[in-house]
Amino acid sequence: MNQVRKILGIVWIALGLVAGYYLIVSQAIPKFESGKPEDKIPAIIYAFILTPIIVGGLLVFGYYALKGEYEISEDAEHHLHIKED
Repeated sequence: MNQVRKILGIVWIALGLVAGYYLIVSQAIPKFESGKPEDKIPAIIYAFILTPIIVGGLLVFGYYALKGEYEISEDAEHHLHIKED
């Protein structure tokens, strides 16, 4: 199960990069280039608020999954414990 968590770390990182690309290229840039005043606010929200929150969260979550921060170990009494350093 811990190996699955590490593989999913790569998936989260890839998903973060794809989400960042989509938000900037497909959402923010067309709204900036439209020339309509009512499109400026959503473009700013996509580019400067949503993109850093979404991409940053997914990348950090994936990084921690790759490092093994979410690994669970089992002791002799069959209790599950989160790995502590």
